[in-house]
Amino acid sequence: MLWVKAFHIIFMVTWFAGLFYLPRLFVYHADCRDDIGHQRFLVMERKLYAIMTLGGALATFFGVWLLLQWHWPISELWLQLKLALVAALIAYHIYCGQLVKRFRAGDNRYSGVFYRWFNEFPALILIAVVLLAVVRPY
Repeated sequence: MLWVKAFHIIFMVTWFAGLFYLPRLFVYHADCRDDIGHQRFLVMERKLYAIMTLGGALATFFGVWLLLQWHWPISELWLQLKLALVAALIAYHIYCGQLVKRFRAGDNRYSGVFYRWFNEFPALILIAVVLLAVVRPY
């Protein structure tokens, strides 16, 4: 089971790297005024979203494996809260994909300032998830 846990952590780190960096690309892309830069950001965002989707899918796969082996049925409150936060993170990830599509279609609706605030959400989720998983306060 330690191998499964290790792979869960590895892919969680991969996923979060993308969740931290993609919104930062949105900040720069929203402020970009030249076509060459715009095209470059489109490629970077598309490739990064693909990589972070793979990381998120594998983190989820190994997380479910751990869940079925160690914590079934889900009776601990800390784990219920952690899973709710992971669900919120998955929704955030999907919304990032929608934003990638909007940039590609030339339909960005937000400023760089919006994306700077948007970029903080995964950091808050990471702090809460790690504290819940390590401290298990409930």
